[in-house]
Amino acid sequence: MGGPLSGIKILEFQGIGPGPFCAMMLSDMGAEVVRIDRAQNVNPDAGGGPSLDFLARGRRSIGVDLKHPDGVETCLRMIERADGILEGFRPGVMERLGLGPDVCLERNPKLVYGRMTGWGQEGPLAQAAGHDINYIALAGVLAHLGRKGEAPYPPLNLVGDFGGGGLMLAFGMVCALVERVSSGKGQVVDAAMVDGASALMSIIHGAQMSGWWSEERGTNLLDTGAHFYDVYETKDGKYVSIGSIEPQFYAELIEKLGLAGEDLPRQNDKAQWDAMKERFRGLFLEKTRDEWCELMEGSDICFAPVLTMSEARRHPHMAERKTFVEAFGVEQPGPAPRFGRSHCEVQGAPPRAGEHTPDVLRDYGFEADEIGKLRDLKAIA
Repeated sequence: MGGPLSGIKILEFQGIGPGPFCAMMLSDMGAEVVRIDRAQNVNPDAGGGPSLDFLARGRRSIGVDLKHPDGVETCLRMIERADGILEGFRPGVMERLGLGPDVCLERNPKLVYGRMTGWGQEGPLAQAAGHDINYIALAGVLAHLGRKGEAPYPPLNLVGDFGGGGLMLAFGMVCALVERVSSGKGQVVDAAMVDGASALMSIIHGAQMSGWWSEERGTNLLDTGAHFYDVYETKDGKYVSIGSIEPQFYAELIEKLGLAGEDLPRQNDKAQWDAMKERFRGLFLEKTRDEWCELMEGSDICFAPVLTMSEARRHPHMAERKTFVEAFGVEQPGPAPRFGRSHCEVQGAPPRAGEHTPDVLRDYGFEADEIGKLRDLKAIA
């Protein structure tokens, strides 16, 4: 059995970051995704070794000149046969190209039209440039990431681009596809990273409003304020993570650290957190990371070594679960999540721009002479 989205056809207008991540997620779940690349990016001499652009995996690519009227009409004809499209341009760009939601939904009323932006389709900042760091800053996320007395630190581009952006768009498009079953109609899915990142902070907003979460960075339970929820350097200059929130887990941590016989402050006595953290720092420096793993890994302490990407690929737990897979000559993160019956897999290597233009157009109902004419007109590449 294929993935749960087998049989769903998605057109992805070439973009960067969250849009391609959304398309990768849909492809990993079994959807047939075609990437529409800009014709000027097509290089017939491109080749070489396997691509490491994992976000582009699992789909075919066609090259289309979106500024050529026949290129636009080519896309519209494909849209008539698609279940969904996704784009990540600034608001208004697709409309100016003649590929806005009104036009596309008129051609295919069942179409799910996914839109990925940072600021959203409307609002004072809608037309401004931005990146992940800006979106999570405005959303009230970045201010709360970091240690007390230090500047906020951006968590790579995981919260805005991928968690608040690409994943939210993929979720929204699948929701719209499910709703279409009962309504028979498509609709627009407006995924903005400021919205998605804000949604990810829901529990923290509630905690702050209830009075037990301070807006002072690095002073709370989950933001490195607590001595029992932090990372600690080890004797060999590596790190381990501790998350002993529950009292029974904290008791086991205290026992493994050799402190069980001491008269210690209460676990949640915030006035003593800094002093306890200094005590923990000294203790963790007494052993190497591997020695702490031997003592704590697999226990109820809530412990894990802090691994690099290459180390994570080699860890026995990750290996047994096949979290990382070898696909098309390259080891990479595998599809997630997993299903009881449906089988999800990396459907193909990342394509070269325009690599599958004739084959895709034939699959979408174009005759050979039409494809030749479009090529002669330079509407496709």
